[in-house]
Amino acid sequence: MAARPLVFLCCVVMSSAFAQDAKKEIQRYQRMIAEGSPVELYELEGEALWKKPQGPNQASLEKCDLGLGPGALKGAYARLPRYFKDADRVMDLETRLLHCMTTLQGRTLQDATRRLFGNDARASEMELLSAYVAAQSRGVKLAPGTAHPMEKQAYELGRALFFHRAGAWDFSCASCHGEEAKRIRMQDLPVLSRPRFARPVMATWPAYRVSNSTFKTMQWRINDCYRQMRMPEPTFASDATVALNMFLAATARGEPYRGPGTKR
Repeated sequence: MAARPLVFLCCVVMSSAFAQDAKKEIQRYQRMIAEGSPVELYELEGEALWKKPQGPNQASLEKCDLGLGPGALKGAYARLPRYFKDADRVMDLETRLLHCMTTLQGRTLQDATRRLFGNDARASEMELLSAYVAAQSRGVKLAPGTAHPMEKQAYELGRALFFHRAGAWDFSCASCHGEEAKRIRMQDLPVLSRPRFARPVMATWPAYRVSNSTFKTMQWRINDCYRQMRMPEPTFASDATVALNMFLAATARGEPYRGPGTKR
């Protein structure tokens, strides 16, 4: 009988060792894919789109105000989401870009949102623009707006949504990202409600996804999580997705931005 606890202990030790080895291999794999990442190509295409006149007004996005003044990009992404007085709402990057497309370029909402998520053949306009804008914040610490009443409201809504269980499977964001040492295949599932886990994640989105062979944004990431939870996919640029983005960005506050990154 005395041998049973010893056998159990040995199994636990072996399991822990295998887990550590697997984690090291995953990290090695992530370093390898990062070395060959085509992120810069998406950034260049995004820059061309930023400067390209479009819509009925034949205007570029070079006068788009992302929070630091018209056309100011250095550090702008790192300070999003935030409250914008001209729209009277909290916006993340994609929501604000959509606003500039309709106001500056005169495009309809239908036209601007016709193709939001790309595929392995071609990235979408929103993804390319996100790559370019986010890249201008490299080295700047994440500092989303948290002082305005509507920013505080968005944070609280995002936190509530993160833990809210619903849908056919009774899942929430915390179902996958609420406990330590969870993993799906080769993907770690960090506890995103804790700063030390949220910081490295939020500091590298948007990102190039190797498994999708294209560039992906945070709105896509949230949308895809809802899909996998078998819940209705949220409307693009909705208050719910912006609030979730706000909660995650505020939790990661203070981390230097080093994206766009490369993901599995």
